[in-house]
Formats: sequence, structure tokens, C-alpha cells
Amino acid sequence: MGESSDSVSIDIEMIPLGGKECVVKTSKGSISVFVCGDQEKPALITYPDVALNYISCFQGLFFCPDAASLLLHNFCIYHIDAPGHELGADVISSDVPLLSVDDLADQVAEVLDFFGYLNDFFTCLVYHLFCHEETLEKKRQDN
Repeated sequence: MGESSDSVSIDIEMIPLGGKECVVKTSKGSISVFVCGDQEKPALITYPDVALNYISCFQGLFFCPDAASLLLHNFCIYHIDAPGHELGADVISSDVPLLSVDDLADQVAEVLDFFGYLNDFFTCLVYHLFCHEETLEKKRQDN
């Protein structure tokens, strides 16, 4: 009998998203957006969790061929990375002031406007819910 190991190695091919990286200049600085799919389709906007970028946060979703196919067939996906979290980002200097949650939300609004989605009802609804949740979380932390 062979040796036993507690780890398993699995080779998984990366699903090609066929997208392009865009740098959008906002009032709070430039921000990286990875765009996948036909821009004539409805937008699906992603924004990763704290300390992650779009690959580390959402690659699990796109590793599933059925989900990736369904999403890419029906939506144009805009992966927005927080400043300094994009692939190959430089270390942010300690002299640069940190952006507040409100600043980050404003950046998302500027990105949506850049791509022409700020007037889209559904996108605005999701953006509003995002901002509302952040405001509630801020109030919870203050109490």
C-alpha cells in the first residue's frame, strides 16, 4: 500500500473569460474594471469583499462551466476592483489617505456612469441597496 497524504492536488483549467481590463479615472483616483462579454447585454456588476480582487473573490463562480456559460451568455460582467487590489497593484503609500465606504460607493457610481449604466433602473436599485447596507453597517459600528 502507498503512502497516505492529507492533501489532494487537482488541476483545474481556468475558464477563459475573454474580457479586457479598463482603467476608469474617477474623482477619487483611477480604478480597475475587468469587462467580460457583450456590452449590449444587461450589466452584472461585481465588487469583491475586503482584501480580495475579482479573481480571488469570484473565480469559484466562474470555475463552474454551467454558471459561467449562463452568466456570459446573458450578461456583460463588470468586475470592479477596489483601489490597490487589482492584479499587479503597487503598494499603496502610507501618505495616501484611505478611502471611506462612501468614497468607494462614489467610485462605483462613477464607473457605472462611465459605462452608461447609471440611468439603468435595476443597476441603480442594486447600487442604492449597496450604499444603504454600508450606511446601516456604519451605524451599527457606531453604536
